[in-house]
Amino acid sequence: MSIEELFILALMPVLKTLLIAVVGLFLALDRISILTAEARHHLNNLVFYIFFPAICASGVIGSSTETGIFSLWFIPVSILITFLVGSALGWILVKITRAPRHLHGLVIGCCAGGNMGNLPVIIIPAICAEKNNPFGDSVTCTKNGMGYVTLSMGIGAIGIWSYVYKIIWAYGKRDDGDVSIYSKLRENQHGETSKESLDSITRALLPNSNSNFKDDEASAMIETKVSIPIIIEKKVKSLMEYVDLSVVFRPPTIATIVGIIIASVSPIQDIMVGDRAPLRFVESSVVLLGEAAIPSMTIIMGANLLRGFKRSGVGIWLLIGIIIVRFVFLPIIGVGVIIVAKNLGMVGSDPLYHFVILLQYAVPPAMAIGKSSFLFEIGETECSVIMFWNYAVASIALTLWSTYFMWILS
Repeated sequence: MSIEELFILALMPVLKTLLIAVVGLFLALDRISILTAEARHHLNNLVFYIFFPAICASGVIGSSTETGIFSLWFIPVSILITFLVGSALGWILVKITRAPRHLHGLVIGCCAGGNMGNLPVIIIPAICAEKNNPFGDSVTCTKNGMGYVTLSMGIGAIGIWSYVYKIIWAYGKRDDGDVSIYSKLRENQHGETSKESLDSITRALLPNSNSNFKDDEASAMIETKVSIPIIIEKKVKSLMEYVDLSVVFRPPTIATIVGIIIASVSPIQDIMVGDRAPLRFVESSVVLLGEAAIPSMTIIMGANLLRGFKRSGVGIWLLIGIIIVRFVFLPIIGVGVIIVAKNLGMVGSDPLYHFVILLQYAVPPAMAIGKSSFLFEIGETECSVIMFWNYAVASIALTLWSTYFMWILS
């Protein structure tokens, strides 16, 4: 295919996404008042607890019948690379631009956590639906592509709600030493501040430099009598007191894990998946619910971007820096990663698989970052402005990068 044809092919899904997002933005206007704040809240809950988990589970299960779930092991590795590299670039950015401390976590999170959910979910089926797509038969392309994308969504959700969520909170302490309302609720719930939790972990993992020689000698004698498994168990328990599993294992993550289990255990798959499976109606129902996720998520995304029109304290160079990290540095690094992985035989020969991995590096920040900002009441307006301009630039950058990715893979 010529570069012009690939450009048109890459442009179509972006235009579809923009059109649906504009509808959401229009419905959220005060004059229209259909997608009010309360309506967005209820729709967001439906998406988060029903539609999004359904599409995650059905996509993973559907792809496993064609490719095998364990052959997709490089997807979590690639996502880990995006988080590590993005975090490093975000840290450099806040140091160069001297961003306010309470925004450090937000900036690093925006650089690290990409939207691996609703954008790829729209882009891949739209590209596969085109007759002249470079990935082959549209049915097989859509089925495999959705499996790759939904697995990316599940793994990405773990990163967003465990790593980015925590880093926004960690940097979000106010100048007076207080933390967010959510943190205070956690303090009341657990009976200790997060700082005390960190101190307890430090004491568990590191020796106490203030203790005298007798204490060290006594503790050494005790530790020699304690087996290594017991010591490891105590360290793990100390760490688990700080990690909130209810935050890590969100509904999309749980749905992805359930999908992986069903895809991995043949007896369960034979009962639930396939035209002759006795419980095939369960899979069909989940697929039907998942189909509502794409338009719902995109409408919510458009409505949430409305707040980005407001002015905020985000510096112009900080905003430009985030855009450069997300749409220049990370995609270039992604191309390098996929080239090395192909040469080492780590990603197979499916160009669609390669394309989905490359998309992980070229998408704008995850919308869930805005939800974290709202929960902690940290830089809510700044986050809306960052999201608005990143998604505005993404309409062009994602089209250009998608064109380039398909060109190098075809």
